[in-house]
Amino acid sequence: MHEAPGLRYGMGMTQFELTTDQLAIRETAERFTAAEITPHAAKWDEDHIFPRDTIRKAADLGFGAIYVGEASGGIGLGRLEAALIMEAMAYGCPSTSAFISIHNMASWMIDCFGNARVREKYLPGLVPMDIISSYCLTEPGSGSDAAAMKTSAVRDGDHYVVTGSKAFISGGGVNELYVTMVRTGPNEGDTAGAAGVSCLVIEKDMPGVSFGANERKLGWRSQPTAQVHFDGVRVPVENLVGEEGQGFKIAMAGLDGGRLNIGACSLGGAQRALDETIRYTRERRQFGKSIVDFQATQFTIADMETELQAARALLYLAAAKVSAGSADKTKFAAMAKRLATDTGSSVVDRALQLHGGYGYLQDYPIERLWRDLRVHRILEGTNEIMRVITARELLRAAN
Repeated sequence: MHEAPGLRYGMGMTQFELTTDQLAIRETAERFTAAEITPHAAKWDEDHIFPRDTIRKAADLGFGAIYVGEASGGIGLGRLEAALIMEAMAYGCPSTSAFISIHNMASWMIDCFGNARVREKYLPGLVPMDIISSYCLTEPGSGSDAAAMKTSAVRDGDHYVVTGSKAFISGGGVNELYVTMVRTGPNEGDTAGAAGVSCLVIEKDMPGVSFGANERKLGWRSQPTAQVHFDGVRVPVENLVGEEGQGFKIAMAGLDGGRLNIGACSLGGAQRALDETIRYTRERRQFGKSIVDFQATQFTIADMETELQAARALLYLAAAKVSAGSADKTKFAAMAKRLATDTGSSVVDRALQLHGGYGYLQDYPIERLWRDLRVHRILEGTNEIMRVITARELLRAAN
């Protein structure tokens, strides 16, 4: 494959460029965002509109199955390509881009770990996003300690009987499928660790599935979020993804990619904020000149640009490592997620400050970006947990 001049990132012996194909993928996502997302994002946010039709249009480009294999109908791309797509779409609406990322993560788990029957059953609908999937790990009583889940799945013949609840589920009550982590171990309700956790695909319309009220959120208002409740739900054994007891490993594998994508969403939203800030500070005049001419303003936007480029370099490197299955992929995914989401939140905050009072108004996109990006430091593992993972992996390698 011919490699066009592009962005090169490296660390030690690891380096890569954006290829001609990768640049074309990013350009396709940017064009789609400019036409279908950016003009509507403010209204989606203000009126709490879930843009399902737009999401289906994204799937027409393959963005509903980015790293689902081509044999299953996906476009079979890598994690770097996924990050490029998510970053581009988040430039218009981080909430919508993140929602599509979650669907991709759940679909990939089915494709990568599911048996032939569960793949054939669900992927034909998931790939075009005719049906959409949520990822269900967090519970009302277990946040960062995800292995302490209590939702149980008891085998009863050719079904599992599932009882419990999941919290903060994007698409809760709207999506058709829920890729759910449950406890199938011999000690039902045991909270000692990850052993005994399995992964099941549960359908919205299965008897016993219900949903809490749509959460009232600071940001991410274009996507519904709700608790999901399972009251004796009978799920066919064929809906098991992987083997019994592999669920936590599957969940964590999904999160390596999910963390990259949420970091990419932070970069896309923050890049929009920086571009809007440069435009605004050129137009806004104070004390007889444009405020961009003040050195303090220039220093601030220089720092914003530098920090974004540094976070982007680490994120792209981490994406390459996850795609390659490198031994240190989890550490790099955690570091990249932490840096990108902290940086994105900080950049948007400074963008709001440079907009002054106008940045606080809904007439400008900055306040929406500020609200949307704030949650990225919490979900897919809090940034405190990212530090725990990084230190653990680093110290393990040093032994």
